[in-house]
Amino acid sequence: MKLPVSLLCAAAAAALSFSAHAQSAKPDLAKGAALYGQVCVACHAADGNSSTPANPMLAQQHPEYLVKQLQEYKSGKRENPIMKGFASALSDDDMRNIAFWLADQKAKTGFAQDKELVRLGERIYRGGIAERQVAACAGCHSPNGAGIPSQYPRLAGQHAEYTAAQLTAFRDGVRKNNAQMTGVASKMNDREIRAVSDYIAGLR
Repeated sequence: MKLPVSLLCAAAAAALSFSAHAQSAKPDLAKGAALYGQVCVACHAADGNSSTPANPMLAQQHPEYLVKQLQEYKSGKRENPIMKGFASALSDDDMRNIAFWLADQKAKTGFAQDKELVRLGERIYRGGIAERQVAACAGCHSPNGAGIPSQYPRLAGQHAEYTAAQLTAFRDGVRKNNAQMTGVASKMNDREIRAVSDYIAGLR
């Protein structure tokens, strides 16, 4: 039996309206805090300022970026068996609530530690590597590492070890969920990756 066109249009409009509502619904920060305390706190610390270099600092990160990463862990687009297990237990609303709660937490400042490499890191971050067409990190992540909401993540203060591990994973084809970053990292050597990662740790 064919449905009248008007009924089909009404159903489509209702679906679009529901989708728009789901995207614009205000996140529940209390639920986000509670879920974070159950699922994330052991690795990322009570306020999102992880003290373990292998685990990223998440406080004050752009919520859209966090939701995207959680969704891609869940789908397998970003591979990590531990994170896939946690993300698979979360709904999209859960992810939004956690992400917006984390965005509301104050990030702690970090420090560059390798004096011999930090100047090289600054040159790469601010000016790129012209002879290999490596773009300046500041162009997307901003001069102070604050990033651009909804587009590019905040980097300032991130553990140098974590940043270096991610750049290496992009370069080596292990992390496959951002073609732009794969293109950038593929042209960098280990020393350059360590240098720019250390410089990023000191941004504020």
